Amino acid sequence: MILVVGSTGLLGREIVRLLRAADVPVRALVRASSDSSVQATLREQGAETVVGDLKSPDSLAAACDGVRAVISTASATLSRQPGDSIESVDEQGHLALVNAARNARVDHFVHVSFAPLHVDCALQRAKRTVERAVEESEMAHTILQPLDFMEVWLSPALGFDPVHGKARILGDGQQPVNWVSFLDVARFAVAALEVPALRDKTLPLGGPDALSQLDVVRLFEQLGGPKVELEFVPEGALEAQLAGAQNPIEEAFAALMLNTARGYRASPRAALELVPGRMMTVREFATRQLKNAQQQ
Repeated sequence: MILVVGSTGLLGREIVRLLRAADVPVRALVRASSDSSVQATLREQGAETVVGDLKSPDSLAAACDGVRAVISTASATLSRQPGDSIESVDEQGHLALVNAARNARVDHFVHVSFAPLHVDCALQRAKRTVERAVEESEMAHTILQPLDFMEVWLSPALGFDPVHGKARILGDGQQPVNWVSFLDVARFAVAALEVPALRDKTLPLGGPDALSQLDVVRLFEQLGGPKVELEFVPEGALEAQLAGAQNPIEEAFAALMLNTARGYRASPRAALELVPGRMMTVREFATRQLKNAQQQ
């Protein structure tokens, strides 16, 4: 039995899908307030859902009972409910999860974090604290450190919408980023359970392309998209946003945007040597986005 924490999120749902497609028993931690349709989909895929919360240590102990591995992808940054914060979820909640897993004699803990940022913030400190706890837990462990998800950072949700002819550019837009697909991160998370070389390993996960934001815009245009109108957010404005952040969540988003503006690099070569296979390119992602738009 594999416990997936963060199972209702973008990455967690894909991890559950991959595990169930391989007929691996899955227990998905959900909150009572989680989207009922997402919970229903998890159950339809054959996952056992258990109600719990990273802020409730007792629920974590019950969730970890009888599982051989834990995969955790949860964060307060993308899905916040009352009481959620970087401290309560990303740090203290995950420390409680590590403790519960260790007490339950879980064999393997897979933690999805993120690659080190150029910019310090409470979120980064929380991630590194949890990484150290995982490493010191005496459980076999795998720490995945993905870079920017292309499905998030190259999307209308963050003002990047070249499919419809507009894109918000962070900084000067010229610094390269190894954009990675959440689909590939999910594949590595699942592989960590079966590939011995991934045990007790911390693995940065960048995608195969090191492209700047402006490179991505040009790629969409070359693939048949419209001429893109650019809106630049100067690096100085992002620095001011970081300095003026009113809480750790605001600070985290400002730090992540500033980090992207300054470039975010990590070659996938080492990861692919351990888990061979193709990773999604930005060209493939852009082609898919344009095709989806044409079909609407």
